[in-house]
Amino acid sequence: MEDLPPVPEPKLRDLPDWRYLLQEYYELYRFLPSGGSDRIRTHQRHVREAINRVLKANPVIRTQPPAQKPVTAHLKRALDEGRGDRMAGMIRALESVQPALSWQYGYEKVPKGLLGSYAYAEVIGPNGPVVSAEIILGVVLFAPSCTYPAHAHRGITESYVCLSGAVSENHQGVYVPGSMIFNPPEHLHRITVGVNEPALLAYAWMGAQQDLAEQKMVFSRKRKEG
Repeated sequence: MEDLPPVPEPKLRDLPDWRYLLQEYYELYRFLPSGGSDRIRTHQRHVREAINRVLKANPVIRTQPPAQKPVTAHLKRALDEGRGDRMAGMIRALESVQPALSWQYGYEKVPKGLLGSYAYAEVIGPNGPVVSAEIILGVVLFAPSCTYPAHAHRGITESYVCLSGAVSENHQGVYVPGSMIFNPPEHLHRITVGVNEPALLAYAWMGAQQDLAEQKMVFSRKRKEG
């Protein structure tokens, strides 16, 4: 009996729902205001350029085994809340790939307070699903009243776009759908979530390929007094 040839891995153009999702990310970073900040405007342009290169390269899609976390019980509500807003196109694109999303914690040791109130799903990155070494895109879901502890990213410029719900970072403003949070490398940031609704955010990470491939997040520890 002859061995069957291996089935080739699908590419981006073979799975249009993933391509449409990338196009929605591109539109987010095309039309969101920069508030007059040269640094934010440059970051937005770099994200768009990286997405455009991914679209043209037609990379392999390495879908990961679908995985849920306790917080994904809030996902339907978060998607429903974003559907009627100006983030509706992004929400519809996410819903199209939702069954294939692999929700993760991203930490070897997760703080107890986050086990039921946080998870993220990657869309583009070195490990897929859409394979790219130069950018990481994904979504992060927070339960109501979640506090995401202070942390920083080595060598990574990060931005969040609020898709639904409301969050605050470092108690320095409230971000609602259509708002962008910008975090330069090594910037220590802490996120708190509104008490009544979950929050769903899209994120983008830009940095050197090695930093993207080896990124590890470490929570800051409170100093003991006395």
